[in-house]
Amino acid sequence: MQIRIGILNISDRASKNEYPDEPGQRIKSVLQEWLKGPWDLAYKVIPDDRDLIARELCQMADEQKCCLILTTGGTGPAVRDVTPEATEQVCEKMLPGFGEQMRSVSLAYVPTAILSRQTAGIRGQCLIVNLPGRPKAGKECLEAVFPAIPYCIDLLEGPRLETYPEKISVFRPGQS
Repeated sequence: MQIRIGILNISDRASKNEYPDEPGQRIKSVLQEWLKGPWDLAYKVIPDDRDLIARELCQMADEQKCCLILTTGGTGPAVRDVTPEATEQVCEKMLPGFGEQMRSVSLAYVPTAILSRQTAGIRGQCLIVNLPGRPKAGKECLEAVFPAIPYCIDLLEGPRLETYPEKISVFRPGQS
């Protein structure tokens, strides 16, 4: 089964090339470091627009058949931050534990982590995870939740994600 992963950087300024797309590129490099075996990437930078975000999530999940979509940005309390709302709009099931874990980890670094609204949900056979837009925070949050991601994708009957155990440890029941 082909492994296809989507990265969707949501940023008004990066989508206009006003500054570099660092968050999405950071997540891409982390995945390249962690994942063993071949995988394809669907990648896009778009502005903070709820309808556009929802359309892109649907397109990546339904048409491009991504088993995992990682979004960066749009998870704060600002008026234009609408990534969680777009994610909830397109998902059949929400997984609030992902957001809880990411906020818990982020609180060790900054007290403003309580303002974050990261979440995760399932659309068909695709897991969608909202990461914060700061590259360092995105990596820290992904490290915190990634141990559960391959097993979640297994439960969705998606492709088996294998990792380099010396880089990231993942959990699968019954696996030592």
